[in-house]
Amino acid sequence: MNKTSIPPIDSINRQWYLVDAQDLTLGRLASEVASILRGKKNPNFTPHLDLGDFVVVINAEKIRVTGNKSSQKLYRRHSGRPGGMKVETFNSLQARIPERIIEKAVKGMLPHNALGRQLFRKLKVYRGSSHPHVAQKPQSLKIDSAISSS
Repeated sequence: MNKTSIPPIDSINRQWYLVDAQDLTLGRLASEVASILRGKKNPNFTPHLDLGDFVVVINAEKIRVTGNKSSQKLYRRHSGRPGGMKVETFNSLQARIPERIIEKAVKGMLPHNALGRQLFRKLKVYRGSSHPHVAQKPQSLKIDSAISSS
């Protein structure tokens, strides 16, 4: 019978990755980032442990979606009060808080439990090309999901 090996917590070496979201497709970017946060590429991957790395996403305002999603995709939030539902399109949310678009896409691809909340804290999303994590020396990560300009 095969047993899952559990690495000691102090032996986990976490990396920092930098992803430039300029002209990348939202879903393809989110799935790659979620995989890194989860630690799926780690040879010691264990589903119930946090073995993932940190991810810094810059240029969040330059993310793209295909088709008519920019005008038809809706983001909902609720205040908890009767009649408190707020609905916003992709375009208006991108103009207002572009970081939230990437955060919601990645969070939906993580486990919906305490582990997922812990993994989500390792995602840092920023508008513009500057970020405060220079001291961590993040490695640049290339994601090939650019939209063809046809």
